[in-house]
Amino acid sequence: MGYRGQQRDFARHDRVAGLLRRELGVLVQRELNDPEIGFVSVSDVEVSRDLAVAKVYVSVLESDKATSSLAALNRGAGYLRGILGQQLRMRTTPELRFLQDTSIETGEHMDALLASVRSSSEEE
Repeated sequence: MGYRGQQRDFARHDRVAGLLRRELGVLVQRELNDPEIGFVSVSDVEVSRDLAVAKVYVSVLESDKATSSLAALNRGAGYLRGILGQQLRMRTTPELRFLQDTSIETGEHMDALLASVRSSSEEE
């Protein structure tokens, strides 16, 4: 019985994360009119096991606006949570915490490192 319960719980928390990712992707663009928010896109959502907290990872196109964009998103988190609560009709809507997704920058850095290794090996 324990295994089946864990599997069902995992699937639910996975479904909630996917649903929040889709909805927030639209809401961030449509509902928040804060000029401090640059061009951002929701890249991933991780929901805690108890569905109380959702870490929302966003990619910021202009890296110099990342700090101000994240601050503005976190200021608007309560507003977005209220809209999600109405739209999704969940018993409890998770608290939203916006974080920067640095995977794109990390990938670009890795590509640059690989390119420099290739160019130095070609010079030898």
